[in-house]
Amino acid sequence: MPFDFVLPDLGEGITEGEVRKWTVKEGDSIEEHQTVLEIETDKAVVEVPSPKKGKVLKINKDIGDMVKVGEVLMTIADVGEAVEEKPKEKKPEEKKPKEEKPEEQQKAEEAPKTKERPKSVSVVGVLPEEEEEILATPAVRALAKEHGVKLESIKGSGPGGSITKDDVTEASEKSKKADEQFGNIERIPIKGLRRTIAKNLTLAQKTTAFVTGMDEADITELWNLREREKKTIQEKGIHLTFLPFFIKAVHHALAEHPLLNASVDEAKEEIIVKKYYNIGVAVDTPDGLMVPVIKNADKKTILELATEIQNLSQKARERKIKLEEMKGSTFTITNYGHFGGWFATPIINYPDVAILGTGKISEKPWVKDGQIVIRKILPLSLTFDHRVTDGVDASRFLTKVIQYLEDPALLFIESA
Repeated sequence: MPFDFVLPDLGEGITEGEVRKWTVKEGDSIEEHQTVLEIETDKAVVEVPSPKKGKVLKINKDIGDMVKVGEVLMTIADVGEAVEEKPKEKKPEEKKPKEEKPEEQQKAEEAPKTKERPKSVSVVGVLPEEEEEILATPAVRALAKEHGVKLESIKGSGPGGSITKDDVTEASEKSKKADEQFGNIERIPIKGLRRTIAKNLTLAQKTTAFVTGMDEADITELWNLREREKKTIQEKGIHLTFLPFFIKAVHHALAEHPLLNASVDEAKEEIIVKKYYNIGVAVDTPDGLMVPVIKNADKKTILELATEIQNLSQKARERKIKLEEMKGSTFTITNYGHFGGWFATPIINYPDVAILGTGKISEKPWVKDGQIVIRKILPLSLTFDHRVTDGVDASRFLTKVIQYLEDPALLFIESA
């Protein structure tokens, strides 16, 4: 018998994903454990293998479709199994108008039967369950999806009020004319990684009571240290940025201000203070922002952190990063200064309760020992959840981070 292959439980509490790519097509013979499609979920792309050997009878989901765990992805026929054609899909327009209609309603609908539904019949007069009924073939539905047209907004001109391709095209043209009344436009679907980013950021903004504090750090000594060691380290194949030093400074400061290394259990109304330090690092990719996580950052050296950042960033940009490498952060750092920004109000990476933004390092006049000198200055922006801690503690945390960055020797002295 044909086997319905459903989206399996991918773990980590994931309930749905988006079909990113099919690696097989209908009619293909496949092996057990062969990758048949890629699902994008929670910023990571997961390869989904077939649970059995056979022939692809039908693919049920298109690229871009959202699929919930347990929904059918495709139907697989056993090797050598005869496959019946399903004629009812050939002319759905002729059959659908006759579906599941109560006798009284059928009579009421058949009485005024003309090419168009009478104008006197309104949605208000239709039974609630009939409001959701849309008569359209799979091809028409696909066309509507392609043009971004909502079928429920179209009055069908086909048999029994069914929606035709011409109806969809006409609705699309009307919508386009309305949108372009002031000039040319371009529509970009919010999907894939961009949809995930939008969902997560909206959740963070709705859930947290966020506040952003800002300050500056004189990192001239750190700059000189990196410049001295950069060439030697580069010969080992390691690209040394300032980020490993930022991570170390944050880790030391979090050890003294643990409420910023936490999350909130909304149901139990409890603050969960983490006793480990997993630092999320925002990475810009062609598809959008991704946040790989450096696990147990407190137990790694500057060079180990640099190597791991380099590897995870490359995997993120190539969309080869694993789901587990994106999970479990306790605090996040975003380095927008690499692209020229100064200060910002970074959005918390939910369920963390704080995020540190690092701006563009620049030379500025600075007062040191009573003298005005030119120093390397780093702008810092700390966004924190005011439900978890107050501004005083957040300010002290940021001051501690600055202390470690201004005196890099302290980064190598373990906290007692």
